[in-house]
Amino acid sequence: MSKPEKQSAPQAVRLDKWLWAARFFKTRSLCKDAIDGGKVSYNGSKGKASRNVEIGALIGIRVGWDEKVVKIKDISGQRRGAPEAQLLYEETPESIEKREKRALENKSFGGRIMSDHKPNKKERRDIKQLKKDIFSGMD
Repeated sequence: MSKPEKQSAPQAVRLDKWLWAARFFKTRSLCKDAIDGGKVSYNGSKGKASRNVEIGALIGIRVGWDEKVVKIKDISGQRRGAPEAQLLYEETPESIEKREKRALENKSFGGRIMSDHKPNKKERRDIKQLKKDIFSGMD
């Protein structure tokens, strides 16, 4: 008897499972929460965790201030190492350009747009000094 051949047809994989396998999120529950929260779009429309992904589909992913648009190159429901996970998708050139532009803007603002915490002592001193410098030049 001969060994059964591998099937070349891609298997059906849910969107949340593919995002987890591609290492965009650490757990599938985080994937599902991001999808339900509107942070993930599938081909320009709101994503659903149970939707099966297709090769060539565009997925928009927003994590924090970062926003990526990736094109699915391969389908896998199994989480592997990062080098293998990066073979599952390709970021669009427009997305890369937009992220680099935003990073440059953030850098020009001292790396911060909006703080997610109360300023510490050093940050309060810097803010006071900045205000003093700005308003002393208005005299």
